[in-house]
Amino acid sequence: MTQQIPSTEPELTGVRNFRDVGGLPTVDGRRVRQGVLFRSGHLAHATAEDAAFLTTLGLHTIFDFRNTADQRLEGQDVELPGVRNVNLPLTDPAHGAEFWTMVRDGEIEQLRGILGDGKAAARMVDSYRTIVTGRTAEHSRVLHALAEDSVPALMHCAAGKDRAGLSIAVTLLAVGVEREAIVADYLESNAKHRRYKVRRSGSAASAYTPEVMELLAPLFDARAEYLQAAFDTVEETWGSVDTYLERGLGVTPEVRERLRERLLD
Repeated sequence: MTQQIPSTEPELTGVRNFRDVGGLPTVDGRRVRQGVLFRSGHLAHATAEDAAFLTTLGLHTIFDFRNTADQRLEGQDVELPGVRNVNLPLTDPAHGAEFWTMVRDGEIEQLRGILGDGKAAARMVDSYRTIVTGRTAEHSRVLHALAEDSVPALMHCAAGKDRAGLSIAVTLLAVGVEREAIVADYLESNAKHRRYKVRRSGSAASAYTPEVMELLAPLFDARAEYLQAAFDTVEETWGSVDTYLERGLGVTPEVRERLRERLLD
């Protein structure tokens, strides 16, 4: 695989998992342009300095894939001047408020039942498959918006790992980025400084104990098997990426070419 171009990242205080996906190589020798496609966790806790930096990116659109439960728990994104905010809720592997209430209240037996013995990882795999097959309208909207006028763009969910990670992956597939490079970028979310901070405080003695955190670990991990499940689902359901894009998402070769013009060097 072609060596990825390293990029300098800012030290953002209140925004996790921010990065520019520029530099990723395509199968035909091109690269994703720097400064046109970004990904991150939510912007609800962005500091004034964070917001000032984000403003310098010249963003056209922010795609927020969180649901209403996420937004109640974390808050709304900070507003950036002149930036269009598009909320497209996607399936949350943690099922929002009810799940986190269970964690906060220390319902360890319930957590063992739904997350133990490999169930947490299986839950993630199933969620990725569900997003691919069940959220074609949302991914179609994102790709058409990018092809039309929505760059530079930032995609985020809560942690910037699953829902944003899949949406970034779909976008990169559409412009022909190498599969290995897509997976490598996805796995960057495992870096310690990128990982989601659990801010939900609970009074139960068992909330966030080592056992609880171990049970939750597969939900916080970016694992290649999760993204591979999404790729496999594309192949199983549509037969190929090209058919998935054209028939599943309504992204014609002409739209893909416009995407390539906007996103690639």
